[in-house]
Amino acid sequence: MKGDSAVASALKACADTFYTVPGYPVTDIARITGAELTINEKVALEYAIGDSLSQRRSAVIIKNVGLNTCADTLVNVTTQGLRAGIVIVAGDDIAARGSQNTQDSRYYGELAQVPVLEPGPETCMEAVEAAFEASEEFSRVAILRITPPLLEQEAAMTGVKRRNGSGNLADPDLTMHGRSQAAERGTAALFAWSRKSPLNRITGGIVGAGAASGDSHAVTVYPPPASQKKLLNTREFGRRFLHDHRCISAPKPEGNPVTFADRGYCRTFCRDCPFKPLMEMLRERKMKAICDIGCSVLAQNPPYRVGIACYALGSSVAIAARSTKVALIGDYALLHSGINALIDVYEKRLPLLCIVLKNDRLGMTGGQEAHDPKRYLAWADPVVCWAGDEQLLNDQLVVTDAPRMLVVEGACPEGSSHETVEC
Repeated sequence: MKGDSAVASALKACADTFYTVPGYPVTDIARITGAELTINEKVALEYAIGDSLSQRRSAVIIKNVGLNTCADTLVNVTTQGLRAGIVIVAGDDIAARGSQNTQDSRYYGELAQVPVLEPGPETCMEAVEAAFEASEEFSRVAILRITPPLLEQEAAMTGVKRRNGSGNLADPDLTMHGRSQAAERGTAALFAWSRKSPLNRITGGIVGAGAASGDSHAVTVYPPPASQKKLLNTREFGRRFLHDHRCISAPKPEGNPVTFADRGYCRTFCRDCPFKPLMEMLRERKMKAICDIGCSVLAQNPPYRVGIACYALGSSVAIAARSTKVALIGDYALLHSGINALIDVYEKRLPLLCIVLKNDRLGMTGGQEAHDPKRYLAWADPVVCWAGDEQLLNDQLVVTDAPRMLVVEGACPEGSSHETVEC
């Protein structure tokens, strides 16, 4: 069996859902797994996060340049957490046969603080399950880097035993700084995981990474799987990533992750915020939402505790469509990148109540003017209401079996600022 078929077979055994933006060299893997085509790679990863929150393992099958589109969401998962495992299968086009560059996906391991595995023909099936297990153990995405030399040669049929684990969302009582501190602790533990992985066979001589030949073989290519001395001589496809990273060491987090109680307060909406009645209704109905970056993220904090998670700007639409079915997003975040997901959701008729907080400004960054999204949303047939129209709001806060959009308009009080709540 060729490497692409072996990887696809292992993915089908280990994952529940599959998303893709196809392209060389991963098109055949996407085809064999029956992966769902999405409007772009960011949406694919956000659908996978929604599945993860619903305890479904998910694989995102994309090529190297497509990984760039995922970057914002990928980095933020590390600090915000997940439940079921997510593996990005990143196909690196090392000779630019069908791509505009020869980008090396392993560098995203360091940027996003995520495990990167690059299997060879003897380990490609085992590495798939190992990637999902690492994702769940460390509550972050794992990257499986594959190259044409692996996909085009014969691979060992080793069989795969699925062992479901469970990650954790970030502690809701942590500040954003506290979440970053907690993620650093997980990153430190990743270094020990890589050194102990039974997938590595590092016995000396030239160390071959992935499908590259050598006297020894490395699979967990980030964090480095062995001492700098053992990785001095490497043979790799792409840049000298393993060789150049052999000297890095695990971070040494100091102190406990900061909680709201440690800080003494958390932020909430402005005193006269027009969207407060909406938040009260969501809380009273026990409706749980995925929040977005912007003022909607405050719905996670006391006194409302409506939001269960928040990732990257524009991410709530796709994540909610596969999990809570309720998205809270600001007008700017929607136009920034949420509208791509909205198009995909409407094309697939996924159940979703997308609530847009329209205040015509960027409320978190100084009140800069935002474009009016309504002129771009006629195709979605949105219901538009004023934030003070509690009767209409009450009637519209319903999740059905089809996508629906509710645009709630309100004007931010001049000179106002977010209040704080004692914790």
